[in-house]
Amino acid sequence: MFERREFEPGYAVLPDAPCKSHNQWGKGIETVPVGDERRGQSLNINGDGMVGDNPNRYKQHGFFFNADNCIACHACETACSEKNDNPAHQAFRSVGFIEGGTFPNVSRINISLACNHCDDPVCLKGCPTRAYTKFAEYGAVLQNPDICFGCGYCTWVCPYNAPQLDQAKGTVSKCNMCVDRLEVGLKPACVSACVGKALDFGVVENIPEGRVQAKLEIPGFPSPEITHPNTRFQQTKTLARDMHRVDSVPIKFHRKDDDGNYVPVLDPKQGFEKHWNLKKLLGSHENSHIAFTLTAQLAAGAFALLTAGAAIFQPLAALQDSVAWLTMLLAMMCLLIFGMFKLNMHLGRPHRFYRGYYNLKYSPVAREIAGVTVFTAGLGAYLALAVAERAVPGLAQPLVGALQGVFAAVGGLGIAFGGFYMIKLYRIKARPFWNHWHTDASFIASALSLGALLVGVVAVVLGVASEGLVRIVAGMAAIGLALEGAAVLAHARDLREQHSEGAASFYIQTTQYGRSYALRNGLLGAALVLALAALAAPGLAVVLLPLLAVVALAQSVLGRALFFAAVIPTTLPGGFFWRNPGFVEHARKVGLADMPQVGVVHEQHHAFKVGELLDTVMKTPLRDKVAQAKRVFTG
Repeated sequence: MFERREFEPGYAVLPDAPCKSHNQWGKGIETVPVGDERRGQSLNINGDGMVGDNPNRYKQHGFFFNADNCIACHACETACSEKNDNPAHQAFRSVGFIEGGTFPNVSRINISLACNHCDDPVCLKGCPTRAYTKFAEYGAVLQNPDICFGCGYCTWVCPYNAPQLDQAKGTVSKCNMCVDRLEVGLKPACVSACVGKALDFGVVENIPEGRVQAKLEIPGFPSPEITHPNTRFQQTKTLARDMHRVDSVPIKFHRKDDDGNYVPVLDPKQGFEKHWNLKKLLGSHENSHIAFTLTAQLAAGAFALLTAGAAIFQPLAALQDSVAWLTMLLAMMCLLIFGMFKLNMHLGRPHRFYRGYYNLKYSPVAREIAGVTVFTAGLGAYLALAVAERAVPGLAQPLVGALQGVFAAVGGLGIAFGGFYMIKLYRIKARPFWNHWHTDASFIASALSLGALLVGVVAVVLGVASEGLVRIVAGMAAIGLALEGAAVLAHARDLREQHSEGAASFYIQTTQYGRSYALRNGLLGAALVLALAALAAPGLAVVLLPLLAVVALAQSVLGRALFFAAVIPTTLPGGFFWRNPGFVEHARKVGLADMPQVGVVHEQHHAFKVGELLDTVMKTPLRDKVAQAKRVFTG
């Protein structure tokens, strides 16, 4: 427990003032009723069984930020990082700013933000490992890094960038409201360190002395509608009509005429020149997500076509007695395992992969993992029966057929469940670029087109591609490609009109990756033409289907890479150096990232490599024996 000094200054002590019954969202401030059995329990901080005597212990607390007083001295950042022993590249609380106007009438607003300990914490619901808990004590949302396996999904869904993924450790951590200080009657470290009295803390909706406002948002603060955060603001100074971010994010905040609130709009600060940036586009750590989503969707589409499709279309049913059937199933299984392996090794702690099933109640990630696991099991069992049927002559055909039907249904259930949540986990309000029906259409289109083309190409290579089969494959591919083309057009139209980070994402896609985006769209159009040509002239399948598969796969990879590379999340504005994506990229390019004091680390999504994983799994005596055996055999 935190040790309270004998003479704590008054500004660091939690006040005991009358409290309101409900917050501005209509939610009760009392976290548990009087007399509830949860009252009086210890938080067991560092094993200490003490129970704080704060009379407001079971009321929702929150931060109060007075933007009029903040001078951007960063004392709150320093105090927070010192107390939590954070490395230079990580901060639970950070200060950014936006500015507007022209000399001599220049305006600037500084914003200090940490976790808002929201009423509806999307980090808690999104985390597949259940590393997050919202406590009755103070309404604090706490995260346990020891449970986290480093998927980083909470950093995607949080609109405020509160959870921090430490790329060096491979785990996430965040502001813990300094509950150890609260238990002894003290305000959080950041509040106690604020020299300008810009930060305060207490029961939410209790306006500090000398303050007149308790706003839910100020310019630069992402929409509070997503999570109902427990931070309140005061900002009375008149600002310019347009307030600009000084970091590299192409966003500014425009004051609306009707209510005077500021909304994010595009600020094309990098101009409109189009670039390739293929190396950056195809070289990020999100390649694991590209590999997994595409291979899982391809395998799902092909399996559905071979099972449900074979019950409808005779040319597909005719494949069951050929070597192509088994080859297709094997190809699906290999691709699916490859994608799952890539995704697992993307985790900060890949040896803790099993924790991904912990939060099936809330997390779309956990549900996606469960669905894909069921699909993999169904596909594996179906494949095993297909192998056994060919390897063991005279095997009871009715029994095998019945079992194959059962496992086909299991696989189909996994596809439906896992596919639904694979889409849902990307429909994130904090990432408007993804939160569009284009995501749904793109994922379904990949399953239709790539799955069908896997069947078609294998059939062509093995010489069993009938005219009817070619028409089915080409038709399915054409439907998928047409769906994706329509979604791309709608996505572009809608994002141009958005007052959100979605417009900035589309700007990045058409400028920083503009030529790659044009190439992808050209390949998409070419693939659709080839699919229609194969549909009209099935006799040319030997040439058209392999070419179509190459073009369709290339456009899918480029499209999915753009999906991850161009997205801009809602987040707090940064400064020239701190929390500036442009400076981070520059530091990694020129070598500044090698200096720890700069606060930038080289991009390495997880700390565990294969060798380290093996070392973790293997016991020391066994490792020594293996090393000794290697020395013996190598002479």
